Amino acid sequence: MPSDAILEGNVGHPEGDLRRIAAGSAPLRREPRAHSGLDTELLAGEAVRLHGAPEAGWIAVERLYDGYRGFVPADALGPHDPAPTHRVLVRRTFVYPEAEMKRPPRAVLTLGSEVAVVGTAETRGLGFALLADGAAIVASHLVPVTHRAPDWVAVAERFVGTPYLWGGTTADGIDCSGLVQLALRLAGQGTPRDTGPQERGVGTVVAGGSGEAIALPADARRGDLLFWPGHVAILVDDRRMLHASGHHMEVVIEDAAAAIARIASAGVALRTIRRL
Repeated sequence: MPSDAILEGNVGHPEGDLRRIAAGSAPLRREPRAHSGLDTELLAGEAVRLHGAPEAGWIAVERLYDGYRGFVPADALGPHDPAPTHRVLVRRTFVYPEAEMKRPPRAVLTLGSEVAVVGTAETRGLGFALLADGAAIVASHLVPVTHRAPDWVAVAERFVGTPYLWGGTTADGIDCSGLVQLALRLAGQGTPRDTGPQERGVGTVVAGGSGEAIALPADARRGDLLFWPGHVAILVDDRRMLHASGHHMEVVIEDAAAAIARIASAGVALRTIRRL
């Protein structure tokens, strides 16, 4: 297991078996090698189905949540059971070897990661959630996996300042569609991983949808999704948008009209607005 493993147990990899991500996160690549393109990242606790045997330290998997397929490091996988009970709902939290915040942490989990909590402890008034091997996470950083964030846009806003990373889904780096999928997922709303399927199937079209250039409508509101070819942004209100921006190379909130004009000047027009 990797040094930042969250789940214990070294297991085989029979075809079709279920596993979970046991590292803080794991890259899902197009081909079984470290320098292959990063399609997405899988978070701790995510369930996958195995497809084939390990190849040079990599193994083909399918994420159960959305059917996304690719190759992950074989040593990033742990047992499928026990099922996670809690989810991280802060940008980052440490995993300590015991219920003591003065100990060097052994791993970092980011927002959306899931763990199986087996008990609780308190040290000098600080509450901890305990994992099966005695590792501990600050309890206030977790919520039950059944929790649904009441405002998915507020979840996305927690990523402001996060570096832009193509294929990223963590607080260390995230891309535009990964931000949308993760924020909606924590609110209990399923959505595809990539912008194309998101543009075709999330919510209902309120403007555009024919492929022609459109302007921001007067009735635009918080939570509306703005789509360009290969890009998506979230309206924070009727005049500002939030997105993981390849222009700024980070997650930003900026004036929507100015951003739409800037992107259009590069030859890419806003073409669809969808509402949940």
